[in-house]
Amino acid sequence: MSAILSADDLNDFISPGVACIKPVETLPQKQLSDPENPYEVTTEDKVQPENLPPAQISLTDCLACSGCVTSAEAVLISLQSHAEVLSTLDAYPEIQQASNQNGATFGNDGQVVGGGRIFVASVSPQVRASLAATYGISEKEADHIIHQFLSGPQGLRAGGKHGSGFNWVVDTNAVRDAVLTLTADEVRESLTPSSGSSAPKRPILSSACPGWICYAEKTHPFILPYLSRLKSPQALAGTLLKTAISKRLGVHPSQIWHLAIMPCFDKKLEASRQELTDASWNNASSNESSTPVRDVDCVITSRELLSLASSRGISLPTLPMKPVPQSFRPPFPDPTLDTFLFSRSSPLRQTTATGSSGGYLFHVLLAFQARNPGSEIVTQRGRNSDVVEYTLVSPGGEPILKAARYYGFRNIQNLVRKLKPARASRLPGFKPSTGPTVGSRRQPMSRNGAAPGAGVDYAYVEVMACPGGCTNGGGQIRIEDAREISTADGAVEASGTSKPSPNELRSWLARVDEAYYSADSESGDESGVQLPNCVAGHEHRIHEAMQHWSRMTQIPLSKLAYTTYREVESDVGKPTAPNDTTRVVELAGKIGGGW
Repeated sequence: MSAILSADDLNDFISPGVACIKPVETLPQKQLSDPENPYEVTTEDKVQPENLPPAQISLTDCLACSGCVTSAEAVLISLQSHAEVLSTLDAYPEIQQASNQNGATFGNDGQVVGGGRIFVASVSPQVRASLAATYGISEKEADHIIHQFLSGPQGLRAGGKHGSGFNWVVDTNAVRDAVLTLTADEVRESLTPSSGSSAPKRPILSSACPGWICYAEKTHPFILPYLSRLKSPQALAGTLLKTAISKRLGVHPSQIWHLAIMPCFDKKLEASRQELTDASWNNASSNESSTPVRDVDCVITSRELLSLASSRGISLPTLPMKPVPQSFRPPFPDPTLDTFLFSRSSPLRQTTATGSSGGYLFHVLLAFQARNPGSEIVTQRGRNSDVVEYTLVSPGGEPILKAARYYGFRNIQNLVRKLKPARASRLPGFKPSTGPTVGSRRQPMSRNGAAPGAGVDYAYVEVMACPGGCTNGGGQIRIEDAREISTADGAVEASGTSKPSPNELRSWLARVDEAYYSADSESGDESGVQLPNCVAGHEHRIHEAMQHWSRMTQIPLSKLAYTTYREVESDVGKPTAPNDTTRVVELAGKIGGGW
């Protein structure tokens, strides 16, 4: 388990069930009695307890168990830490596309000499914002520091057993654009259903937040038909990198090691899902008995990135704040995907209107606005700042599309109640509601007289577990961490030992948000305006890139970009079902005279 993660960090429990229900104790083995004395009775003091090793609880155990109902089950994580990153870099030499002194080379048959790995990484924009706020630098400078650390000559490559670093560092914004485009397609398909449509039920609920997904799978399975089938940017980046590199370079997916740097501990849970392995897209692996290869091998958070640098004795602010030399970043093996992954010319700007979690909802509104010239987006705040309703209104004032944003588990619980199916009444003459999303409780009326129930007329709802969105993720650098860094750098911090006040916490989050929203202005576009016609043209380029990816790998896009969800049930506290022998004996006993 990561040393920086403890139970004290977890402040978003849904229920007080902190203890894991997986058995961690084993009774001593029953010792056989002395064969020379078959009548000897073994007493309790003669049984020697076993020295059992500590119980190991993996992420897979967490996902298969519904005993803990919390969005922070990462307290049970024993892997996926900065220590695993270092041990993997030291265990395998870096595979280079050409021979050099430090890395391995490709053999004639496509196999790797020396058993090396191709190291790739994907970085979330919220991580860069957290780093920028911590060191008082711009988002672009934070991006340069991360690239220099992961793949530059003064970063990870400067130490370690093999001097291994990361061949490619991908900005998840590029893959996020693909997810946004496909999300708009999914919403459009749900509004015009056909007989062969596979779109989720309305309202479609975003599925990029793993804490929200675990909560839905374990506590409210009736929510699953509403979840978007699209992979998150982290998962899609893992699938794209492993499929494209594996296909173009002729290496097995297990020889590609993918690190994701995210703002959330729950992203580690997402990376451990059995649906996000090569078994879902690699037809060759389905015939093998080998263990499925994960699309994302390891996830670390913003805070763990600091621990990773500290473990190697590297001070991040001292690294060059400029792009990594081209010699350390070879071209991606597919030119079309190279342009798609490493081009920063995206018209999808991140502003306060889009939110701090990628702008899924806002992009859906822009996509429909592009198809309805003259329409206008009307915003209405809900009970708090984490609930916002949006309506796309025609020039004549008629609503075209309604959507909403729900952040934080308190608001999510209200959303779930509104989607809960109505209970069937036993009273004679009762007629169930025809609306599939009307809750069992009477919905309150809003000021304009319309029922504000989320399931009544929303087409899409952006759901995130963290209040304030992803910039406030549990793995982000905290204000206490920033104070320690400032003190270590020689700055005087009078309140460094005191617990931050709520106002200080809000100010810190506003600082991170400011860095997050300033990313696009740093790229040269000061307007920050997203025009619907630009979005439409960008969607066309995204579709072309996705179709190229599918043709190149010879895998349908439905397998590459989409995933599934499952209800998670627990047998704890439930009576054990009788086996076949028990049922036969019971049946025989009910028959007069037995057999």
